[in-house]
Amino acid sequence: MTQKLKIASWLGAGALAGALATISLQPLARSATSPLPLEELQQLARVFGMIKSEYVEPVDERKLITDAIAGMVGSLDPHSQYFDKKAYKEFREGTSGRFVGVGIEITQEDGLIRIVSPIEGTPADRAGLKPGDLITRIDSTAVRGMSLDAAVKRMRGQPNTRVTLTVMRPDENNRTFTVTIVRELIRTRSVKGRVVEPGYAWLRLSQFQERTVEDFVAKLREMYQQEPRLRGLVLDLRNDPGGLLDAAIGISAAFLPSGVTVVSTDGQIEDSKAVYKARPADYARRGGSDPLRALPAAVKTVPMVVLVNEGSASASEIVAGALQDHRRATVMGSQTFGKGSVQTVRPLGPDTALKITTARYYTPSGRSIQARGIVPDIMVDDTAEGSPYAAFRTRESDLEKHLAGAAEQAPDPDIEKEREAALKRLEEEAKKPAAERRAPEYGSDKDFPLQQALAQLKGQPVKVSKTLAERSNSNAADADKTSGN
Repeated sequence: MTQKLKIASWLGAGALAGALATISLQPLARSATSPLPLEELQQLARVFGMIKSEYVEPVDERKLITDAIAGMVGSLDPHSQYFDKKAYKEFREGTSGRFVGVGIEITQEDGLIRIVSPIEGTPADRAGLKPGDLITRIDSTAVRGMSLDAAVKRMRGQPNTRVTLTVMRPDENNRTFTVTIVRELIRTRSVKGRVVEPGYAWLRLSQFQERTVEDFVAKLREMYQQEPRLRGLVLDLRNDPGGLLDAAIGISAAFLPSGVTVVSTDGQIEDSKAVYKARPADYARRGGSDPLRALPAAVKTVPMVVLVNEGSASASEIVAGALQDHRRATVMGSQTFGKGSVQTVRPLGPDTALKITTARYYTPSGRSIQARGIVPDIMVDDTAEGSPYAAFRTRESDLEKHLAGAAEQAPDPDIEKEREAALKRLEEEAKKPAAERRAPEYGSDKDFPLQQALAQLKGQPVKVSKTLAERSNSNAADADKTSGN
């Protein structure tokens, strides 16, 4: 089953690289909490010496040390990671919303790379690439069998360098052509939205980055200028894999009363025990002014629905959990990913760092959602026909070495049977033409969950899922803060 999970893992974690960490940046800890195990460290040094002197061929000392560190950190949980120079650079690009590349959002389809959307004004947009185009080769390398992460790395590079993409366009009888694009600095926006009909707006967050709160404020103000008397707002967090903790606090604070709890954290060290509230001190970056000050007062009271799914993780779950606990919004969709842990990035030097899990987080009412996720108030399917792949989507509880959730039990054996059935449906679906298999674009008039969210805001009947149910390894009631430690 492991290989089968790999085949369709993109269905569950948002078509990007999976769930991002909820990140805070902190300096290296001042001191260890217990003495170092000298005997074991001496043994590690002896092994290093034996490999260096006796291995069949010369080895790179720095690579040996780097691999040892990476292996040690990788043994902890799925989200702790050692960043070498290259990985640290890529991580910082991901959270800043800036990178050097061609400017496209991509996902995987039938072993190829499908363009979800070119980013407006980027080289890919100027080159005429369109949503739905399939990339079959990057330079001289075929992409079939290539991971999504590997494809991203091949398309990124240095400014003013060239990359040649071979593209197949299904909408034009699978016409194949090549296009050479010059890479440049791309600035992504994690916020999009529009007034979908008179009185009702849709606002989507695709990730929590450094400028997410500022971009969110600008977009919301723009929509209020267009529609000063909004009667309902849909906050779309589907397939949002998370990101920066302060951004999640800021988005939550925009809709909540000043000073209420957004999220709390608890871990082994004193710095990890914290309560974050809806106040500028907890979300304004680098001591700057309050970015939420420019929002219309009506934002605090506009009726809201929050859309989530299995790809909503980490920071997305913080926001959904806070708005749900404070009864500020109705949460709709399917059960979220269940990443209830906080990662702290501690620089080890100018070019390397350690991302380490330092705490679990808890919603305002004290719920730990680790390995469980946020359970929507109203379960809604992906399409009018249902959620055919819900059982096949990967969550935190499926990840090897994941932190245990509250009262976690052995997985339900029926889930394996459900996944086998889902795989068969996936194989049948793959036989259909690409145009029939493509999911409707988020925010479109064919977006079924969005239409149900609008119905909820209008007081109209909602087509509640008849098949989705809470998927959890725990049948126990919500645990308090002490049960997860």
